[in-house]
Amino acid sequence: MRMDEITILQAEVLKTLASPRRIEILHELARGPIEVGRLAETIGASQPNVSQHLAVLRSAGIVEAERDGREVRYRLADPDVTVACAIMRGVLERRLARLGAVAATAAAAPATPQSLVTVR
Repeated sequence: MRMDEITILQAEVLKTLASPRRIEILHELARGPIEVGRLAETIGASQPNVSQHLAVLRSAGIVEAERDGREVRYRLADPDVTVACAIMRGVLERRLARLGAVAATAAAAPATPQSLVTVR
């Protein structure tokens, strides 16, 4: 069975977003259009590094550039990309909370002779 084209595009976009720095850039762009220099300063990265990440995001259609006189401002092509990121963050937070609850339960349980046996 042939894979759906949208599924292939989705995988490509998710690959593009598989960078903490790019996600950080998206969060800043969610606040509104911003110039590369200001964006770099805000996130504490070099301007060339931010420019490279923006080029990748732009080629994936996630961000757009708009010229304002001599300056170029970047903005999200579709603000819902931040909704998608927020949903994934919620999934991860819930997973971590479940794991924390399991760890807390295990830590609170009294040790039994079987739980102290080391498997080699």
